[in-house]
Amino acid sequence: MMTGNDRSLQAARARAYALAESGRFDNSHAVQQALAAEGWSNAGLALDSDYARKAIAERCRTAQAH
Repeated sequence: MMTGNDRSLQAARARAYALAESGRFDNSHAVQQALAAEGWSNAGLALDSDYARKAIAERCRTAQAH
């Protein structure tokens, strides 16, 4: 069963992926800072896993390559 917190973290990750794919950010740290600036108070927790950070970093690299 999903809790409200799980949905909130998923929403923050989805936004992080969208930011990474925009091509405006170099790495996951920059994306996390952008999330926090947008008011995502759970930005750090949402991106706490290695998997999330690697996925964001890869999306940043791919977006900047195009």
